[in-house]
Amino acid sequence: MLKKLITKYMPSPESLQNHKHLRMFRRFLHRPNLWQLNRHTAPGAFAIGLLVAWIPMPFQMVLSAALAIFFNVNLPVAVALVWITNPFTMPVMFYGAYLLGAWVLGLPEQHFQFEASWQWIESSFTTIAPPFLLGCLILGIIFSAVGYFIIRSLWRYSILVQWKKRKK
Repeated sequence: MLKKLITKYMPSPESLQNHKHLRMFRRFLHRPNLWQLNRHTAPGAFAIGLLVAWIPMPFQMVLSAALAIFFNVNLPVAVALVWITNPFTMPVMFYGAYLLGAWVLGLPEQHFQFEASWQWIESSFTTIAPPFLLGCLILGIIFSAVGYFIIRSLWRYSILVQWKKRKK
């Protein structure tokens, strides 16, 4: 059941092979595990996708694809999960990461107004960046580990349910 749900929304291998930012990986895309959805490839793909989603950088899909190829896990799932961070969710997620990082470092919360300019980034790098990046790292690791173990557990549970149905 879980496999059918994930497969339903997974992009095709052809669409990822022809994606303009993923063409550099074309020679590595022949490995079967990159396209198969099984109990070995799905949890790792979720872990990679959720980890990369918390990295505040452009072209997260490329990093996610590179890690999926390196660890030989399902490529479409790993790439699709980075879209958890999108223009609607990023402000909340990254503000939460900043708050967590400030709490861990014991720094007072600083009030700031975001501006999309290089000057703002340079001026806030020393004050906002350390707690923000630490918070992103902590949340990335937590979400990655939790996602891995949840998908692994759900996969095992679905296999047990299928076995019970076969016995009946």
